Amino acid sequence: MTAILTLGHGGYDQLVASEVPMPEIGPGEVLVKVLAAGVNNTEINTRLGWYSAAVQGATNDIAADPSAGGQADGGWNAQTAFPLIQGTDCCGRVVQVASDVDTRLLDNRVLIRPCSRDGGFESLANSWMGSDFNGAFAQYVKVKASEVFPIRCAWTDAELGTIPCAYGTAENMLHRANVQAGETVLIAGASGGVGSAAVQLAKRRGARVIAIAGEAKHARVAEIGADLLFGRSADLIAALGEQTVDVVVDNVGGAGFPTLLKLLKRGGRLVSSGAISGPIVALDMRDMYLKDLTLIGTTAWDEPVFPAIVRYIEQGEIQPLLAKSFALTAIAQAQQEFLEKKHVGKFVLIP
Repeated sequence: MTAILTLGHGGYDQLVASEVPMPEIGPGEVLVKVLAAGVNNTEINTRLGWYSAAVQGATNDIAADPSAGGQADGGWNAQTAFPLIQGTDCCGRVVQVASDVDTRLLDNRVLIRPCSRDGGFESLANSWMGSDFNGAFAQYVKVKASEVFPIRCAWTDAELGTIPCAYGTAENMLHRANVQAGETVLIAGASGGVGSAAVQLAKRRGARVIAIAGEAKHARVAEIGADLLFGRSADLIAALGEQTVDVVVDNVGGAGFPTLLKLLKRGGRLVSSGAISGPIVALDMRDMYLKDLTLIGTTAWDEPVFPAIVRYIEQGEIQPLLAKSFALTAIAQAQQEFLEKKHVGKFVLIP
């Protein structure tokens, strides 16, 4: 089959279209024909070695100078085993099941949950498709049958390919932060994959949504549920006032982090699963402890999260945000355009 191999940490030259053997399934596994695979920040970060403790800059900074990344510990879970087939998002069709797997899964269109809880849901130990084991940037992928979710809806394959990582991550953050109807939720980076998913999902919960995004994207973000929008350079303290927000969803990090803590009410929660503008932030401990704030990190997905996303789609409670589709072999172009951040929603690759 054709796959994109990531050969190591570095630039786009590390992405190589190759002919590789078909995956061979084992007990408890299924083989899925990939119909669409989403493009995510995490795949770029893993290729660049951004997760290394030695890296302090934003993703775009390292992308402009890949030699600044590339540390041995630069993978999602420390050291990445290269060569690797990346690809965290997958809409596909089940074409083969192991002898101990229910044959009724065969020929179903499915979404794959990319985050496996290896020790069961009572443990936070986890592994990710496309980071810890081969993923969906290929014509076929093998996964545990427990991570495959049949889905019945009118969405296209490409539209479904936008869902798993972004929407699962966003729903997990809102779930962990216990977002309730009537609360005010501020979402940084609201036009990106996770951010735009969080806008829809927070609105679905009945929250009032304040979104931060580039001004050119405001109209589209408003269409999916944002009640109030600000540009990235807005003076949020002046506009909103301190202690006006119940929950902050922040996958941006960087220099804006201290302001987000000022905006939180007493007992407020800040939840994060990323830091695209920079992982090193200024934290005034007084803002945290004097206001009884809770800071929540999220990587491992809780059990209800992904089934809920499938249900929301099937019940018509969220809409797809497909920005653009590319051929699988155009992955470098897709990642280059992704880093330009001119789009709203997600890019997908079609094998």
